[in-house]
Amino acid sequence: MIPEPALATELRELLGRDDFVRLAESYGGTRLFVPRRTAETKLSRSLGGTVAERLAERYAGSYLRVPLARDERARHYRESGLSNAEIARKLGLTETGVDKIFARMDGKPEKGADPRQGQLFPLD
Repeated sequence: MIPEPALATELRELLGRDDFVRLAESYGGTRLFVPRRTAETKLSRSLGGTVAERLAERYAGSYLRVPLARDERARHYRESGLSNAEIARKLGLTETGVDKIFARMDGKPEKGADPRQGQLFPLD
C-alpha cells in the first residue's frame, strides 16, 4: 500500500487536479477496487471512461485507499468561488474546520467576491 500523502500526489499527477477532486468527492475515505476492464463499471459511470482507464493502467486489479483530500478539495472549492459555509458542507466539516484548513495552508486562495454582489465604492 502506498502511504496516503504519496498516493494523493501520485493520483493528482495521473488524473489532473479536477479529476482527482472528483475521485476524492466520490470515493474519498474508502477502499476502491480498480478493475482491469473499465467498460460499463461503476467507476467509469461515476468518473468517466478516460479517468477509469488511467486508473486501470496504473492500478488494475488492486485496491486504492482513496484519500479524503480535504485540503486539496477546500482549495479547489475556494478557487471556484464557494463560501466557507458551502465548503464546510461539501467536506462534512464545520466552518471553523474550514478556517483551520486555510490557516495552515501555504499560498492559500483568497476568498472570491460573490458575482451577485455589486461594488459599494466603484474604482474609477
